[in-house]
Amino acid sequence: MKIINLYILRSHIGPFLFGFSTVVFIFLMQFIINSLDKLLGKGIETTVIIQAIALNIPWMVVLAAPMGILFATLMAFGAMSANYEVPIIKSSGTSLYSMMKPAIGLGFVLSLVLFWFNDSILPESNHQAKVLMNDIQRKKPTFAIQPGEFSPSMGGNIILSRQVDSATGRLHDVTIYDYSRATQQNIISADSGQIGFSKDYSHLIINLFSGEIHQRNNNDVKDYKIISFNEYQIKMEASGFDFNRTDVNLISRGDREMRIRDMQEVVDNNKSEADFAHSIIDSIANQHLDYVLSGTEYRDIDEDSVASEKVFKVDTNQRNVLSRVQKNVNFLSSDIKTNAYTIENRENNIRKYEVEIWKKYSIPLACFVFVFVGVPLGIRTKGGNFGISAAISLGFYIVYWGCLIAGEKLADKGIITPILGMFFADIVIFIVGIILMMRINNEMFLFRNLFRKEK
Repeated sequence: MKIINLYILRSHIGPFLFGFSTVVFIFLMQFIINSLDKLLGKGIETTVIIQAIALNIPWMVVLAAPMGILFATLMAFGAMSANYEVPIIKSSGTSLYSMMKPAIGLGFVLSLVLFWFNDSILPESNHQAKVLMNDIQRKKPTFAIQPGEFSPSMGGNIILSRQVDSATGRLHDVTIYDYSRATQQNIISADSGQIGFSKDYSHLIINLFSGEIHQRNNNDVKDYKIISFNEYQIKMEASGFDFNRTDVNLISRGDREMRIRDMQEVVDNNKSEADFAHSIIDSIANQHLDYVLSGTEYRDIDEDSVASEKVFKVDTNQRNVLSRVQKNVNFLSSDIKTNAYTIENRENNIRKYEVEIWKKYSIPLACFVFVFVGVPLGIRTKGGNFGISAAISLGFYIVYWGCLIAGEKLADKGIITPILGMFFADIVIFIVGIILMMRINNEMFLFRNLFRKEK
């Protein structure tokens, strides 16, 4: 039995590495294609670009590992079934569940390793990747230009562009206020423009198209010119766009850049603040009850306002009482609304961070759960080839991520609990796997009995 277990385990290694590396490669190519405009053509050193790519590989690893184990079990047991090794092993008295032990053990160990990786390595790499990409973005001149807003002064020029294409550096409906010379001011307007660096990245170049220049001499008010142009170029020093690395410890972390213990601390703090807000609302309700029963003011009414009421001598005491009641109710409503908003905000934060906490458990668990699907499907389809195994793996992977995303959305909205939302996909896949296992095991049991009867 030990030899059989080693044989089954060894048959998983090659397919797992192949499936895992294939998925990582696909994600890597997608990331590089989507990030080409952010990384290239900015005078950034190659080592920085390589580091930016490397820091994004960990999240690809987390997504690829479950796919790898599913592909491995399909290939391994599919090949064994196609070569009639499963019936042979079964005829020796080994049950399907015993044959699954090596695969289950591999899935369990991989789940533990991936959980450690997901909680220790991934948050730090996500944070460093975010900081580095922000630093790279600062090298892009359009980063300082927001649509419909005046830019900071760049070489004595302030730019206003109604539309900005940050990917291509294209500007539309542009107005530039040139205060670079003391004796002259220029206001340049153009239908469109293109902003970028010179070849040596020492200067910033703006090419403007179809516009006019309003030129005024500060020393002579009567000296005012309007110059039309089809194409006009502005060249200025590219100061302020140098690539500088930011200390990662100075940038705040998001939920996907924190470890479980850090997120749990945030959850506990939000729970404490929500509980405190609840206690304030309870106190307000009790104070209002005291006011209704005994006439005690919810807040002390300003003595000046009371004195002014006496000076102006309202018609009756009844109006004075109604005024006090209205002020009391307004104070009450304002405080309740403020604390209710605090509670809602804190509860949203709690759900958000709890979803991320349980996600760190649910995705690694998929490595274990996919074994229960891969083994029976591999035996049933005899999918010991790449095409069948890849198609089945992709199908179940899509179902899994669809359930995971749906569960996350429902949990974020408070429709279901975060733990159910994050484990919903694992539960669905596990149930499907158990059903398939039972059917395959029963079919093999019937086949073995029929074989014995024929003998």
